[in-house]
Amino acid sequence: MSNSGADRQTNLSSQPWLLKALILGVILVGLAVTIATLTGATASNEAEAKLTHVVKRGNLSVTVIEQGGLESSENTEVKCNVRGDNTVTWVIENGTQVEPGDVLVELDTLAIESTINERSKYAHSSQAAVEQSTAQLARSKLAVSEYEDGRFVSQLMTLEKNLAVSESDLLIAKNVLDHSKKMSERGFVHDLEIERKAVRVRQAELEVEANKTAIEVLQKYTKAMQLKTLEGNLNVAMATHEANVERAIMDAKRRDLAVEELEHCVIKAEKNGLVIFPSAAAWKSTPDVAEGATVHKNQVLLLMPNLNKMQVKVGIHESLIDRIKPGLKALISLPDEQIEGEVLSVASVARPAGWWTGNVVKYDTIISLPEGQLGLKPGMSAEVEVIIAALENVVKIPVTAVLQTNTETLCWIKQANGSTKRRVIEIGDSDDVYIAVTEGLDDGEEVVLNPVAYIKEAQVEAMKAIDESELEAEAPEDTPTAEKKSKAQTKPSHP
Repeated sequence: MSNSGADRQTNLSSQPWLLKALILGVILVGLAVTIATLTGATASNEAEAKLTHVVKRGNLSVTVIEQGGLESSENTEVKCNVRGDNTVTWVIENGTQVEPGDVLVELDTLAIESTINERSKYAHSSQAAVEQSTAQLARSKLAVSEYEDGRFVSQLMTLEKNLAVSESDLLIAKNVLDHSKKMSERGFVHDLEIERKAVRVRQAELEVEANKTAIEVLQKYTKAMQLKTLEGNLNVAMATHEANVERAIMDAKRRDLAVEELEHCVIKAEKNGLVIFPSAAAWKSTPDVAEGATVHKNQVLLLMPNLNKMQVKVGIHESLIDRIKPGLKALISLPDEQIEGEVLSVASVARPAGWWTGNVVKYDTIISLPEGQLGLKPGMSAEVEVIIAALENVVKIPVTAVLQTNTETLCWIKQANGSTKRRVIEIGDSDDVYIAVTEGLDDGEEVVLNPVAYIKEAQVEAMKAIDESELEAEAPEDTPTAEKKSKAQTKPSHP
């Protein structure tokens, strides 16, 4: 963008490399004239008419111009919610205006339908196992009560009955033995009968002891062992049942998840708005989402931008990024209008450089736009002019009047008698036409434009600067700077 000569705004910064590039172009243009001068031009050439410029004060704007694209600062992302890799069978056209419920993307359902059938089979089988383990668990719980309150009591009562019978038999056997002994004293019973009765008493006593031991074993050991066995069976049944329940729950969840994912294979709009594809990588020729493309879970398939909150993303070259700060004013030129914005943020990490960018290192910079701008759509191209500095009432001269060597900056002043005089100046910021002079020039003086084309002294200085640059480039990297300069000074200059 440009205004009057007193207030011009263009797209150059004050970086030394940029100024050198411009001056180098001037030098190259003047080399042809230099050759003619060195091979036969006379000193009278300096007396010929030269283009000059009268030094004046004025305003100077230093700007950076980059190309960028519009995007929304607030996007609703439409993501893939189906696990694994899936194939897109249909996708809505980029830039379509949609209403709630409109279909946006359809994914292939064959694999998911197969998964639903498989998971349904597992879910039914797991549920059957749960029913079986439920019955087994109930039986195991009943078995503990059945033994403790049933079989054990019954066995104990039987043993106690046997003990009572054996004790009764013992008492009878003892009575019979006593009676036989009395009858033997009277001679009515033989001694062998007494011995037989004594053996019967002993058998009854052993029977009593056996029944008592059986009762003690039942109460102290058999009951405990049986209860441990039954409780172990109960624990096994309980663990098996819990495992079956968990398996049934997981199989049911897998089946339900597959059913839910089947619903996600058809993605619909949740609100009205514009639908766009995500920006493809710079080196790609097609977007990521297309019919037949493979997508994965949580991949952003589409964007629904908020058109009331728009911004511009541009890449700023690494040589200028230090001068770009949030809050700087910027002019955004669109095909039909120009909008004023400001720098919102500057990336701290550069874009990945690659062959598709020519290995140029740039930093993403976001330029915010006023809300409520009509007619703006994502993807529109925009030219952004960031105003780095606005200098007021400075001494400025055309860039073509300046010759910069390795050690100083020069220009040539036209004297009243028509001759020229070399002048050392100090320079500041510049644009692609004018450069600010901080010291060495005053208002009203005339500077010679393109001095290398007309002034022999300027030609010699230009050749010197080229020779010194060549020597520095040829010298080893570890050569001290002072030694490089010494070599440059001792090398013979061109006639």
